[in-house]
Amino acid sequence: MAKITLDNLAHSYNPSPQSEDDFALKELNHVWADGEAYALLGSSGCGKSTLLNIISGLLTPSQGRILFDDVDVTQASTADRNIAQVFQFPVVYDTMTVRDNLAFPLKNRGASAQYIAQRVQQIGAMIGMEAELDKRARGLTADAKQKISLGRGMVREDVNALLFDEPLTVIDPHMKWELRTQLKSLHHEFGHTMIYVTHDQTEALTFADKVVVMYDGRVVQIGTPEELFEKPQHTFVGYFIGSPGMNVIPAQVENNIATVHGASVTLSQSYTSLNGKVELGVRPEFVSLTDGEGLPVKVRRVEDVGRHKIVRAELFGNDINIVESEGTSISPDMNRIVFDPAKVNIYVNDWLKEGEAA
Repeated sequence: MAKITLDNLAHSYNPSPQSEDDFALKELNHVWADGEAYALLGSSGCGKSTLLNIISGLLTPSQGRILFDDVDVTQASTADRNIAQVFQFPVVYDTMTVRDNLAFPLKNRGASAQYIAQRVQQIGAMIGMEAELDKRARGLTADAKQKISLGRGMVREDVNALLFDEPLTVIDPHMKWELRTQLKSLHHEFGHTMIYVTHDQTEALTFADKVVVMYDGRVVQIGTPEELFEKPQHTFVGYFIGSPGMNVIPAQVENNIATVHGASVTLSQSYTSLNGKVELGVRPEFVSLTDGEGLPVKVRRVEDVGRHKIVRAELFGNDINIVESEGTSISPDMNRIVFDPAKVNIYVNDWLKEGEAA
């Protein structure tokens, strides 16, 4: 287990980068606590795998340092860093049995036969492959092979960190839930530092203590699932977290009044001297349809998804989503919306702006 420090870290695949745009991973300065479970979350190409490969030692950064427990490991090999990594696609030894695949990392470390047998049995149960332990990997499905990869990554108890690069891509949906639960159980039992790369917000939010949201090579927010939902620090976080994501609406803001196409919205905080692109951000859960006062909308359709209804509407030419409870009756006269003032965020050039109590 290790505390991981990213010190002035950045990386470009261009050998002679001329500007910030040439960097796949823009400058990072973060400390990730020993024993916590982190998820790196973002869309494809945002820098998640680049950062993970720098942490594992598969890639040397263009600038900066990476430290494990304050020891500089920037130039250290993957083996010397004492980490385990599980990749997106299965990496197994086809000629070996499942048992021998799982035992391989322990045998390399000189563990006793008794410990290896006990640990392999334990991990076999964890990945649901006790019955296949003596089968050769060659004849197994890709789904089963990825479970072997996961098991081999988890079999050692002495690693500094466990790194997972979208490990559940080829796993069927039901097994995904079971394996995420097992990973959480493993983390609680042994306290490994875990870093889990994914573009799936459900995987990230159900697995991690802290979610690291990346966008365009930057870490734009690190927080708990609640913090990401309640206070997105960047409009991308608001858009990417939640289903539907946060509504982002161009606005003018002065003191505690936001003006949207001439219509006024009262805010719970007061703002002055906002320069740049100003937007109002509010999650669909905090928008309500009404037949009284509020901003005028044109309702396009209502989607009943069982637990709630999603109303797709148009506000002054902008798409807006509203979440209403399952029991809400939506009539044709409900063509106005109101926001919960305490749940409205203001963004300037895509970044959250904190105001003062109104």
